[in-house]
Amino acid sequence: MGRIDRLSNEERKIKFTKDFTSSDYGSVFVECGKTRVLCTVSVSSKIPDWMKTSNTGWLTAEYGMIPNCSKNRISREKHLSSGRTKEIQRLIGRSLRTVVDFEKLGPLMLNVDCDVIEADGGTRTTSINGAVVALADSFLKMHKRGELEKSPFKGFIAAISVGIVEGVPVCDLEYSEDSNADVDMNVVMNSLGQFIEIQGTSEKGLFDRDKLNIFLDVACDSIKRIIEIQESLFTAEEIDWLLR
Repeated sequence: MGRIDRLSNEERKIKFTKDFTSSDYGSVFVECGKTRVLCTVSVSSKIPDWMKTSNTGWLTAEYGMIPNCSKNRISREKHLSSGRTKEIQRLIGRSLRTVVDFEKLGPLMLNVDCDVIEADGGTRTTSINGAVVALADSFLKMHKRGELEKSPFKGFIAAISVGIVEGVPVCDLEYSEDSNADVDMNVVMNSLGQFIEIQGTSEKGLFDRDKLNIFLDVACDSIKRIIEIQESLFTAEEIDWLLR
């Protein structure tokens, strides 16, 4: 099953829509092919008890899929989150915490919500890509309101999936590819080319060191392109303050 709309090393078209809701903070609707996620940020002074003497802040992330985001209805998680949901929430939270200087943020709590509206593979990577834009936009809004003097933003990050489908290394797997992949991997990196997380799984076949190097090279190229799109959403003045 070869691709007809893009090359094996190409990611799907990605689109970010800022201020998708009327939130006081960041609200970004991100579309990656048919995968669509609403990423929002809220800020409060309710930091965890174990941090109250540190004068620094914290960030947590929540992830969820609405019932009809895929072909088969997904039941709402009314009480306890599934193991998959918890794993994805932790991945998003770990990734986003690398872009925040919590000492500059001060004693504030950042809550990031990623709600999948439509799922066609890559929901966790798309969530990270949209959430970091929402975070940057939140800091800019706080600065304009006089709530932040110095930017706590360390820089943009992005994530992408790579894998082997029918013996071919591919980038940014759609659901039809993901469900038939021999190997599936998620890679998160920053704008400096440093790895934040690498999750690799042998589903139906094994992979060697040479294949791993191919995966990482493909992921690096794709992530670089995504970060360029993220940065283009902001003016030069905004980027200057964010990364000062």
